[in-house]
Amino acid sequence: MAVSISEIKEKLKEAGNKGSEESLRLFIAEFEGDERAGVKKLILSAEKQISDLEAERKRMYEMFSFERKYASCQYICGIDEVGRGPLAGPVVAAAVILPKDCDILYINDSKQLSPKKREELSQIIKKQAVSYAFGYRDQSRIDEINILNATLEAMKDAVNNLSIIPDILLNDAVTVPGVDIEQVPIIKGDAKSASIAAASIIAKVERDHFMEKMDGVYPGYGFSGNKGYGSKEHIEAIKRLGLSPIHRRSFTANFV
Repeated sequence: MAVSISEIKEKLKEAGNKGSEESLRLFIAEFEGDERAGVKKLILSAEKQISDLEAERKRMYEMFSFERKYASCQYICGIDEVGRGPLAGPVVAAAVILPKDCDILYINDSKQLSPKKREELSQIIKKQAVSYAFGYRDQSRIDEINILNATLEAMKDAVNNLSIIPDILLNDAVTVPGVDIEQVPIIKGDAKSASIAAASIIAKVERDHFMEKMDGVYPGYGFSGNKGYGSKEHIEAIKRLGLSPIHRRSFTANFV
């Protein structure tokens, strides 16, 4: 009795979930002789997934270009931050040392990824990383020394909090003062370096989770949705409710 199309569809789903071209090619080899139109459509879907995976591997090869350039360094650390622009909440920096044989796909600038994909990748990155760490600066420190200096302090903390001392730092555009490690500032580094992009992903997820918690502590501002950024609804809430303890006074003077 022929395997039903619904069963074949489930087999394709299982093959795709493995995330390897080999599993998809085995699926094609098993069912390419089936002449049913529904099966032919599933074969085409498998071929498309293979093509997409091949394209993603090529993209990721380019994302590791800086890591290859500095391959003589044992521990290459990517650094990035999230939260320079919001009206509320901390700036969060992350430092990530990926393994030399890292084969994680879909790492990218966190802003280019869906929340679901960021969550998924954050867990994978933290599981596979040689070391990762965070640095934080809250709204009070941001108001005291300005957002750039607060960001640089958070980045320094992230590096110092690593369990391993890196040999080189790949930074998203900036040079972190007070760190006695070679640094390579890369303009738009979160789109050019896998290590920096990995840092941007885990920093974004870390900060988002914090702001979601703050939505319960300070209701009415929509922190779970806007993450502290200046959406129209958020600004209207500030005008209606006033500032919460986690708002940045230096960012919100025009709204109160």
